[in-house]
Amino acid sequence: MSDANVIRIKPYHYIHVLDNNSNTTRVLTGPNTYTRLDHEKVVAGPDAMVMIPPRHYCIIANPILREDGEPVFEENGNVKLRHGDEEIRFEQEPFPLFPGESLKGKVQALQVVAPNAALRLRAIRDFTDGDVKRVAGDEWLWEGPGTYKPRIEVQVVEIIRATIIKPNEALQLRARKACVDRNDITRAAGEEWLVRKSGAYLPAVDEEVVNTVKAHVLTDKKALHLRAIKTFTDVYRQHRKAGAEWLVGLTDAEIHIPDVNEEVVGEVRITTLTNRQYVVVLDPIGKDGKPQLGLKQLRKGPVSFFLRPGERLEQGIQSIQVLGSEEALLLRAREAVKEGETTKQPGDRWMIYGPCDYVPPVEVEIVEKRRAIALDQTEGIYVRDITTGKVRAVIGQSYMLNPSEELWEKDLPDTVEELLSKRGRGGARDKTKVVSFRAPHNTAVQIYDYKDKKARVVFGPELVMLGPDEHFTVLSLSGDKPKRPHVIKDIALQLGPDFMTDVVTVETADHARLSLKLSYNWYFAVEKTDKGDAEKIFQVPDFVGDGCKAIASRVRGAVAQASFDDFHKKSARIIRSAVFGVDDKDKIKSHFHFAANNLVITNIDIQSVEPVDQRTRDSLQKSVQLAIEITTNSQEASARHEAARLEQEARGRLERQQITDQAEAEKARKRLLQLQAQSAAVESTGQATAEAKARAEAAQIEGEAAVEMAKLKAKSTKIRSEADLEDLQFKQEAEIAHRRALDELELRKAKTLADIESGKFNSTVSAIGPDTIAAIAQAGPEMQAKLLAGLGIKSLLITDGSSPINLFNTAQGLVSNK
Repeated sequence: MSDANVIRIKPYHYIHVLDNNSNTTRVLTGPNTYTRLDHEKVVAGPDAMVMIPPRHYCIIANPILREDGEPVFEENGNVKLRHGDEEIRFEQEPFPLFPGESLKGKVQALQVVAPNAALRLRAIRDFTDGDVKRVAGDEWLWEGPGTYKPRIEVQVVEIIRATIIKPNEALQLRARKACVDRNDITRAAGEEWLVRKSGAYLPAVDEEVVNTVKAHVLTDKKALHLRAIKTFTDVYRQHRKAGAEWLVGLTDAEIHIPDVNEEVVGEVRITTLTNRQYVVVLDPIGKDGKPQLGLKQLRKGPVSFFLRPGERLEQGIQSIQVLGSEEALLLRAREAVKEGETTKQPGDRWMIYGPCDYVPPVEVEIVEKRRAIALDQTEGIYVRDITTGKVRAVIGQSYMLNPSEELWEKDLPDTVEELLSKRGRGGARDKTKVVSFRAPHNTAVQIYDYKDKKARVVFGPELVMLGPDEHFTVLSLSGDKPKRPHVIKDIALQLGPDFMTDVVTVETADHARLSLKLSYNWYFAVEKTDKGDAEKIFQVPDFVGDGCKAIASRVRGAVAQASFDDFHKKSARIIRSAVFGVDDKDKIKSHFHFAANNLVITNIDIQSVEPVDQRTRDSLQKSVQLAIEITTNSQEASARHEAARLEQEARGRLERQQITDQAEAEKARKRLLQLQAQSAAVESTGQATAEAKARAEAAQIEGEAAVEMAKLKAKSTKIRSEADLEDLQFKQEAEIAHRRALDELELRKAKTLADIESGKFNSTVSAIGPDTIAAIAQAGPEMQAKLLAGLGIKSLLITDGSSPINLFNTAQGLVSNK
């Protein structure tokens, strides 16, 4: 908008001029020069005209009303507008906007719809599209390829692109409302279906894509387990009820695309059985295709099959039972079955013995596989008859359990289990095996049979094996110092000799309390062949505690009658006499015998005597130290006196020995001088004789050596001369032979070369020919003669001056003789 009086309007521009007198607005377009009047006002511009290129459009709001392409004006002169309406204008010449018109947005390119795509359109007002009457709210597709020209009555909702359906895929669609699909099939609102044809598929306006369903590839080892969501007819023309399950395998199709009314429960792998395997199928599918609930079916290999829906294996794939010669199967009938010629009732038990192969029918169950139990002479098992309940032990033989027998577990008290494990058993005990115990040497083991109510004693070394109703008698002995009950637990009773130690507290007549540590040697005086005597040693359960108590009682009584000083001096006699007693001669007896269990105490060792009262202990310690000191001093004095005496005696023996040694040395010296004189005389005589003999023998040896040397030199010279002569002869002969060979080679070579040259010359002559040779020989002289004749020279001699020429005779030839 400009306030200038003169406005120059460029080409393709326009202005709006308001006439204030008539209150009308008109449009002026360029190129133009406009002079504004006083009652006029430029209300818009100059502005560029709206230019719509090819394949573009624009939207004009409040467009003018036209008739036959021309604007319609009101009576007052203003252009008539369609207020609130819009108009789409396409490619045309540039045009100005009339007063009241406005450009909505920008000039836009027309929308190009590609192949396999479409525009989803919706009518926003009622209109007629060709022969089709559209109502507001209607939707339809404008499919490509092509350029879409928009309309005011139509709204573009979205761009729909075709979905590519690949091989082995399908497109799952859903109807938004009741419609007819592209295959002219009526679809209800919400209904779903599959499009299985490969290629591009463009959903219709009332269709929506739910999912792309991939096909399941079926092989000879894999099938598909399906379940019907609702009643329908599948692609194989089979009527399926809601909830029904079935398999689709390679025999039906190579691939399977699940329908919208199907759900894939899972993939089923093929079950393959070898000729050594079998399975039991529960709830098998009958010939009518329905599961036979509660039934079982046996299938043996070799075979391959798929488990159909509802079928399941009882215990998976099982191997055929292969029985060896020492094996058997324990079987039990689940229902009446005929086994061979006999009929087995439900619950009956029987066995199949090897060697053989066995596949149990569905009416029979395998309770267990049994093997003959090999037992050594020192091994056994407990066997229980399940019909009578009787238990027995089988020892030292190979045994196979009968159908009515089973292994029986023998329970032992925890104390016995612990003692057996300490005796060298590794790991947990097999309760079905006979309990065995190796009784050590010089021990006794008592076994009690609770069924027969009898006991037996076994002396070691021996292997003890318990029967089904037998148990060990566990010894509970006192131990520790002083003795406490139930400290030692054992099965085997040591017969001794052995010792046991106890601490006994006593009190003397003058009320001095002392602690005695006593050790007793003991053994059992038992006759092993006497059954009553053997059982007697187990009459006292705790022989250690009872024996120590009995001895301690006697010791306390004896010590109570003696004072401390008397007991300190005669403790051993007092204690031994109290325990063993004395005979008629006041002599202490040798042993103390317990008649109840034949325990014999043979000796008592007093290891220590200590006062219990501290003051008594200190007094005793002082007296003991004083006695030790006195004894030590006495021993030291005696030792010193004895040492002095021994020293004097040793000194006297040493001096006497020295005198004796000196006399013996003088005698030896005299003898030495005599021997030296005799040796000198013999030495002088022998030396002279030896020298004379040596000189004579040396001269003789030298002469003989000279003669022998001369002989050897002569022999050596002869040998060397002969060798040189022979060597020279060999060399000359070799040289002659070599020269002869060289000469022969030279002769052959010369002869060969001569033959070659002769042959070459003959070949050359033969090749050239005699006439040619003659012509060649004559060619030179004749040419020279003709050349000289042409020059007029009668005779010519050419030389280089270095070779003398006899011209005296030549001159005769040069002078022509006429």
